[in-house]
Amino acid sequence: MNQQRQPDSTGPKRQRNAAATRKAILDSAIRAFTEHGYDGIGVREIARDAGVTAMLVNRYFGSKEKLFAEAVDASFAPATVIREDSASLAATIARRLVERTDPDAEALDPFLLLLRSAPNPRAAEIMRASTERHAGHRLAELLDGPDPERRAALANSLIAGFWLMRTVLQSTALTDTDPADLTTRLEHAFDALLSPAEG
Repeated sequence: MNQQRQPDSTGPKRQRNAAATRKAILDSAIRAFTEHGYDGIGVREIARDAGVTAMLVNRYFGSKEKLFAEAVDASFAPATVIREDSASLAATIARRLVERTDPDAEALDPFLLLLRSAPNPRAAEIMRASTERHAGHRLAELLDGPDPERRAALANSLIAGFWLMRTVLQSTALTDTDPADLTTRLEHAFDALLSPAEG
């Protein structure tokens, strides 16, 4: 008696497993680089956290540097502070920045990844490129007038500096100030930085 052949499902299943494995590695890398920085963690530790071997990490990503580049890109791509959901861009950025740096807010992991990996020159190059590609480009696209990239970079510098002072260093002057006052002052600052130069 002939037995009926079962459909071969190994192809699609293998693809799904490959995608899940790659995601597990990338998620592990984002956590590791955010917590330890580029120089503070190795491929073996990332692989162990993802439940795979270091050889498999290199098969999927090629090298630690390439894995870091993808982790940075995945971390920096989502919009955290810069949103085009208001007629007043300066007011929106100021409000979002104060909300996202509140002591009770969820940690802004992309900033932690940046801070802890910046001492490595190659990591800094990768993060600079990703910042310009995502946050810089996103903000520049919302600006009218000349030099949008420069104005966007100035605003992003204020965002990063304020985050560092209020969240990491926990400056008393910033953590104890009324959020509404902080928002108003930041709005004025962002308005000046984002406006085209006069003359």
